[in-house]
Order: sequence, then structure tokens, then C-alpha cells
Amino acid sequence: MRRAALLVLLACMGCAVRTPEIRSDAPATAAPQVAPYGSWRSPLSAEQVVAGTVTLGAPMLAGDDVLWLESRPGDARTVLVRARGDGAEDITPAPFSVRSRVHEYGGGAWTVVDDAVLFVNFADQGIYRQPLQPGAQPEPVARHDGLRYADGAWDARHARLIAVREDHRREGVAPANALVAVAMDGGERVLAEGHDFFASPALSADGRELAWLSWDQPQMPWDGTTLWRARLGADGGLEAVRRVAGGPEESVFQPQWAPDGSLVYVSDRSGWWNLYRDAGAGEDAALLPMQAEFGRAQWAFGMSTYAILDDGRIVATAQREDGSALGVLDPRTGAWREFALPWREIEGLRAARGQAVFIGGAPGQAPAVVRLDLADGEGTVLRRSSTLAVDPRDIAVAEPIRFPTGDGEIAHAFHYAPTNARFRGPDGERPPLLVLTHGGPTGSTSPTFNPRVQYWTTRGFAVVDVNYRGSQGFGRAYRRSLDGRWGVADVDDVVAAARFLVARGDVDGERLLIRGGSAGGYTTLAALAFRPGVFAAGASHYGIGDLETLARDTHKFEARYLDGLVAPYDRADPAAMALYAERSPVRHVERITSPLILFQGLEDRVVPPNQAETMYAAVRGRGLPVAYVPFAGEGHGFRQAKNIRRALEAELYFYGRVLGFAPADAIEPVAIENLPPR
Repeated sequence: MRRAALLVLLACMGCAVRTPEIRSDAPATAAPQVAPYGSWRSPLSAEQVVAGTVTLGAPMLAGDDVLWLESRPGDARTVLVRARGDGAEDITPAPFSVRSRVHEYGGGAWTVVDDAVLFVNFADQGIYRQPLQPGAQPEPVARHDGLRYADGAWDARHARLIAVREDHRREGVAPANALVAVAMDGGERVLAEGHDFFASPALSADGRELAWLSWDQPQMPWDGTTLWRARLGADGGLEAVRRVAGGPEESVFQPQWAPDGSLVYVSDRSGWWNLYRDAGAGEDAALLPMQAEFGRAQWAFGMSTYAILDDGRIVATAQREDGSALGVLDPRTGAWREFALPWREIEGLRAARGQAVFIGGAPGQAPAVVRLDLADGEGTVLRRSSTLAVDPRDIAVAEPIRFPTGDGEIAHAFHYAPTNARFRGPDGERPPLLVLTHGGPTGSTSPTFNPRVQYWTTRGFAVVDVNYRGSQGFGRAYRRSLDGRWGVADVDDVVAAARFLVARGDVDGERLLIRGGSAGGYTTLAALAFRPGVFAAGASHYGIGDLETLARDTHKFEARYLDGLVAPYDRADPAAMALYAERSPVRHVERITSPLILFQGLEDRVVPPNQAETMYAAVRGRGLPVAYVPFAGEGHGFRQAKNIRRALEAELYFYGRVLGFAPADAIEPVAIENLPPR
């Protein structure tokens, strides 16, 4: 990916940041042109948004180099990239793709071992070894039909990889998960089994102790996990296994060993994911009590929010209401020193030898791979996720808002006003509002610059990105406040966010739109069905329409997720079945009064296509304007550039037809059933 030509030095308290400038050479007119909201000509085409954007993840320090993963819509692969000096180079040769499918969401797909990398290849889910050189040919280590691997930790004493294994070899039976040791000749040994899920194997510095997490259905990892530690015997087996922390009502995250042999981990036992230490003698100490989150919802393997330096200090990121902060903790004194950095979203934090690396994003900056010098606070951007050059006058900056919602509670969101230096709306007119509903539902949104948000704001839409109840980042109580109320509390919150902005005078209450993907697609469909008349139209991207179908058909990781969000699924329980029917939008299509467009990947294993197809047929039968846009070869979330572009443009076209404005873009029409002539 090319780097921006111009580097600017941004000053911030205690740090210096080298970062590509976001700019445009096209001058803005002195007097903005008056044009209807939604019809503004944007400096960001769908082609630019997609072509100029990659997904960055899993950064790691390897000696003087920084490595990370990069997913590019252009070739639908995930490749390992290395920064060396002033340049960056691909390590993974085609057709290999570094991506695990354990839990379907993957993560933890690679690790460095000396001068090589061990990685999981997406196509066959086998483990491969590749010399850490561009284009070197990977060689298979373990490749078995039906077995998947993730979250590997290198056991140097026994020359093997300790990893999570998911066994799909028994057709018609839920896959079995275990913690296994994989030798370099492909031989395997099961180290721990008997629980539904395993994650986060971590070896002590001397390689003599192992820690890991497990949990059992119906818990999800953000509900309750158990932390274990054990000695590794001379033969490589586990000895003296003991439980350290956790259980059904305590979520433990990311165990790591300190140089002194103590075990550090994150727990939410206080109501917040905070740092703790187990010294091995039954003593648990809270290292930094704080109303902030040092953990994350473990939707994927390999997540990291802190790292332990050789001198025992801990580099960590704390998530607060307005974003993330990064600091260094000295466990001996309890002193916590935060860096004044521009990045408000920090993910994938790793550190070693006085350096930290992470994926950082800010309101005016796209997510980037950042190397931070922990001595002087100087940060260097190594790779941006977007090469777009956008005039700062065209960038809508997130405004954090808090607003009252149902049950006398408070919910959170980020509001973006329509922003385009060349256009303004007609006098006396308020813009349409697009309400964004994130996935999960135990996900969250952040104020980081997102080209797909700017796609809408530069065209004259206001946007509100809602962290509805159930979102991570606001403590355990807020995260669990959606329990038993999915389809109710989240719907209340997206409606309340829209009405808050209407009451404040920011947006047009007659032109409220709502969109979301996956669980956010469910909230979108539920809002249309259960709060009819609030939204003028909606867009569901691989959203859930029938909760009972989801409970029956989804994959193992989420098979019991709805037990907590709705109720335990039991076909012999009439009350439970009635509740599932009551909360399923497809069962209440007669209540929907608004146009709807649905986007769906035909290879989706998480939310199968029959969900969207059933919803489409039901809405069409109601005589409402409706469109269905399926994508062959796509799963849960779209990865191919042409399909991401098509989905953006088709959604804009749909809104234009149902709200009565003409987009400035030339867009291939979408077939819309039941659309009345204008």
C-alpha cells in the first residue's frame, strides 16, 4: 500500500507523532452551493472508500521489525506484512491467506518463532511454517481435514505449538474444542479438554508453566470464563492444574506471565475489566482499580490490551466513554502514567524493549499501525488503513453524546453532522439522520475516522453511531443490561438517540433511517417491526430476522448466546417459544410500515441466507417497497471490493428513491419491489 507523500508533525502534550496528512488539493468554493441533503456531490466515491481501505490487525514486534496482518478487498486475502526501515513488504505469498476459522470469527492465526512464522492458512485451516522472508514458500506442519487451529503459543522447551483446536470431523455433531500441543512433525497431544471452549494459552518466561482460559455454554467469554494455571512436566504434560480466577459470573481476559513468575490477567469482578495479579500463593491483587475497561469482548482470538515489559512494568490501554487511553503502570508503586496521544481507539497492543505497537485510530485519522517509543512518547505511523486524501473541511468529527433512554437509564452514541465544504442544505431544512447499529450485540463503536461514515456525511446525511445497552466499554453492568432484553432495550436506545437529535434540532424527524449488520441488522429489523413509524426506511446487512432459526442453525460459539440475550431456548417450554416468536421481526411483518433493503452473503454460516430471504418475501407480500441484494461467495460480512462498493451505492440509491432525492452519483439501479411511481 502506498504511503502519503506528505508527512506532518503533530504536536501533543508529551509526544510527537509522524502521521500522513489527510488533505485534498481540490479547492472549496467561496460560497457553498445550496442543494438538498443527500444529493451533495461527495469527494468520496464508493470506489475510493473501498479501494483505498484495508483492514489492519494483530501487530507484533519481532526484533527491530514490526509485523501485522492486512486484509485487502481487492484480492480477498489476509497477508502478513513486515515494516523494515522506511518500507513495508508482504511476507505471505499467494494464494496463502493468514486466517483461522475457529469460532468462525478466527483471530490468533500466526506467531513468530525465531526466524520463521507459524500461521493458519484459511483455505485448509492447516498450520504452515514459513521463513520470515518475502515470498518464501510455506511448508505444512499440521494439515487435517476437519481440524482448525488458533491462538498458538510457542513452547520452546518441547519445540511445539500449544494452540486451540476445533474438531469438525464428526458430521452432524457440534465440534469439540481442546487445548493441544502440535509438534513440528504434525503429531498432536491433547493437553486440556472437557470444556466447551478454550482460549489464550500463555507460557511463562522459563517455559515451565502454562495458563489458559476455558468456558462452557451458555456463557459467552464476556459473561464468565475460568483462568487455569499448571506446570509443564518433563514429558510436556500438565501437572498440578489449579483454578486461579473466574467462573460463570466473572469474565477473565488475556492471562500473561510477568518476569518475576507471577500471572497477570484482566477480570471484571469489580464491575470493570481491571488488571490483577496472581502470585501463585492464593493471593490476588488488583493492580490498578479504575472505572475503565482493560479488557474486551473476546469475539476473536489473539486480542491484546496490555503487555509486560522486561522490567515488570505494564503497558496498557484503558477504554473509557470517550475512547481509549494508553499508559504505563509500575506494579511495585501503583504509579500510572498516561501518554497524551491523538489516538482514541487502540487495539492489538504489544510491547517489548521500550517500544509498543498497536492499531490506533482518531476522529480525523484512519486506523493505522503505530510504533510508540515508550521513553519519549514519540509515535510513528507505519501504515494507514486508508490512503484517502480528504480535505479536513469535509471530515465530520464525532461528537460524543449521552441521552436518556428506557427504564430511566442513559445510553451513549457518537453524532456526526453533515459536512461538505462545497455544499449546504436549504434554509429551514434539517438533514436526514442515518442511525448506525453495531454488531455483537456485545460490540461497540468508536470516534475513529471511518470512510464509510464519511461517505454518508459528505452527501448531506447526519449520522449517529449508537453504543446501545449491551455494548462493551462501559462496564459489566451496562454490558449485561441487555440480558433478557435484546430486541427491547437496544431498540429503545436507537429510537431514543434519534429522538434526542430531533429534539435538539439537529435532524429531520420525518427522515430518520436505520441500518446495521449482523446483530445490528437484527436491531434494525426489530426497530422497524416493533417501533413502526419512527424510521422512514431501513437497511439490514446479513441481519437476523428469526431468533428461533438463529438459535437452531447457528454455529457452536453462538449456539447458546440467545439464552442470555432472550431466554434459554427450549422447544418444550411454551413461554420461551412465545418469547422467541414475540422478539422475531419476521413473525411481525404486519407491523412494518417502512421500506426495507436487505444485503446478504450466500455463504454466511453465522446468519444463513434464509433469514434475509424469508424477511424479503414477507415484506414484499405486505406491499411495501423492498429490495434484496445477495452476494455469491460472501460469508458473514463482505470482503470483496466489488460487493462492498455495490452495497454502499445500492443503499444510497434505495434511500434516494424512497425519500425522493437524487444522489449526485451515477449508480446502477436496484430492483425495488412495490415502489410507487413518483
